[in-house]
Amino acid sequence: MSVEIEKGLISANLPHIFYGGDYNPDQWPEEIWQEDVKLMREAGVNLVSVAIFSWSRLEPRPGEYDFEWLDRVLDLLHENNIKVDLATATASPPPWLAKLYPESLPVTSEGTKLWPGSRQQFCPSSPAYREKAQMLVRQIAQRYKNHPALVMWHINNEYGCHVASCYCDISAQSFRLWLKNRFGTIEALNEAWGTSFWSQRYGEWDEINPPRSAPTFRNPTQQLDFKRFSSDELLSCFEMERDILRQETPNIPITTNFMNFFKPMDYWKWAKQQDVISNDAYPDPSDPSSYLETAMAYDLMRSLGNGKPWVLMEQTTSRVNWRGQNALKKPGQMRMWSYQAVARGANGVMFFQWRASKAGSEKFHGALVPHVGTENSYIWREVSQLGRELGQLDALLDAQVKPEVAILFDWESWWSLELETHPSSLIKQLPQTRSYYEPLLRQNIAVDFVHPDSDFSKYKIMLVPQLYLAKEDLGPRLEKFVSDGGTLVMSFFSGIANQNDHIYLGGYPGPFRKVLGLWIEDFEAFQPDQTSPIAVDEGGQAFSSGLWADFLHLEGAEVLAQFKGDYLAQRPAILRHKFGQGQSYYLATQPDAEGMSWLLEKVCREANLAPSLTTPAGVEAIVREKDGAAFLFLINHNAEIVELKLKQNYRDLLSGNGGSQIRLEPYGVAILVR
Repeated sequence: MSVEIEKGLISANLPHIFYGGDYNPDQWPEEIWQEDVKLMREAGVNLVSVAIFSWSRLEPRPGEYDFEWLDRVLDLLHENNIKVDLATATASPPPWLAKLYPESLPVTSEGTKLWPGSRQQFCPSSPAYREKAQMLVRQIAQRYKNHPALVMWHINNEYGCHVASCYCDISAQSFRLWLKNRFGTIEALNEAWGTSFWSQRYGEWDEINPPRSAPTFRNPTQQLDFKRFSSDELLSCFEMERDILRQETPNIPITTNFMNFFKPMDYWKWAKQQDVISNDAYPDPSDPSSYLETAMAYDLMRSLGNGKPWVLMEQTTSRVNWRGQNALKKPGQMRMWSYQAVARGANGVMFFQWRASKAGSEKFHGALVPHVGTENSYIWREVSQLGRELGQLDALLDAQVKPEVAILFDWESWWSLELETHPSSLIKQLPQTRSYYEPLLRQNIAVDFVHPDSDFSKYKIMLVPQLYLAKEDLGPRLEKFVSDGGTLVMSFFSGIANQNDHIYLGGYPGPFRKVLGLWIEDFEAFQPDQTSPIAVDEGGQAFSSGLWADFLHLEGAEVLAQFKGDYLAQRPAILRHKFGQGQSYYLATQPDAEGMSWLLEKVCREANLAPSLTTPAGVEAIVREKDGAAFLFLINHNAEIVELKLKQNYRDLLSGNGGSQIRLEPYGVAILVR
């Protein structure tokens, strides 16, 4: 089978937008299966994920495998022209594993063992878990590697969702080995961890443990390295399964589902090991701003794949089951949010799950086939409508979003930024990142996310919110970016520490001092309700600010805005530094939303960067491009009708209507082409 892995497509046998969801036939009697495939054809389903939580059914006793039921399922799907994203079933070990190998169970930092009765009850370092998982994966791969329904492998499920770290003795041994590989010698580790502080100096490797519960604050670099280790250890579980699948089926692409901005896993590292980036997204229908968070997550997924198409692997048709109050999606919201993913680069719209469960913890989670069935169900009508529409959008498959603005985002800096004993516990990575992203989204300016080691040259603007932890070589790279004509915008509390969380001495912000044209002597962390007014020197604009105030000195930068009032009066709040052919901006405080919008509008205007389209509040506009063609997505997140007047005539791929006047129903969508 020829598979276009490098393009992010699943298979030459499925050259369409993928539509379907998790299919769990083992939860239902076999007579239901025929009805399932009939309804799948009716809804336009072309891909289902199978066997994600089926380990106990596939291997009911150790070494005793039962695949006959799965054979019948895959054959039935193939007969009905429905492709399969086949899971390795390792996300939830069967109860017999814990009974025979109790050391395979995970342990919390407080020493509590987590038992079966839920899911993900495994220690990532456990030899027993790894051995049994490998055996199962090889059996599945060898049995189904030539099955005509198979177009993608789905490894495990939502790694780290419930157990991101294990603190047991087996994990401690693996952590020590990881540290040996990282540092080489115990002396190098002591230097990196600063163990002369509080008499923590280690003499032997076996003296080191994970950062378990301790009398007071734990060593910050030990905590940082354990977060690195925990992400890597789960990644090694993924790679273990991937290598087996690669050996048996080198042409079948492989994925595992991510979870937006999921803090425990360094998705930059994980993404390098995926053929297809996939993501699970569950925005809250009761939160009017949830579409902002979702757009940001979708842009991250596209960025993780370096612009390749990705797959929305899970969402719900109606409601989830795990919030305190599980709000129902309004009619039209499911379709709208599905198209938001497509607009931001997705080539797949999938759901959890196909048929709503009648038992278990997720029985109140929405599904394509609800408890009431399909007759007189508005959910089923929306599901079928969406399937029909997506089936007509093959032209979008290779179309890409091409942003000229990037937000620099680093998991390791995120981990370090939010450790305890910092000047302020109020500074959180995602809210600070959103403070940059949201004004651009409202302006319909497309954004990528980039890793600090990425190539910055294709962007006009680089935004850096709170990069607390920074390698020294990033300074010269940002200097080149700005010197070559780029624009840099950086927030306070950046460039404070190196990769071992050691402070850069001699004046903050360490490696960024030259490109910013300033150095910082000290700073004040504001109290939760403390604010300070700031005023722009030219233009007379005035804003409020919070969280922080730097006490800084100029080394070439010019002051754009100053603090007003109290002891901060006349101190610089926003600065600009012309550097080579470009310029940098520095925020010595956190401007309010109005201030951030003013600044980013100014930055984009100076960089000659225009929005896709100016739209009313709550209407999102974004473009995917392909071979000179542009597909303009308009998405109405409002509960009211919105009408737009365009400068040119367009045709809507969804409705077939054309003209320069566009009417968007509540939660309506249009895909416009000239």
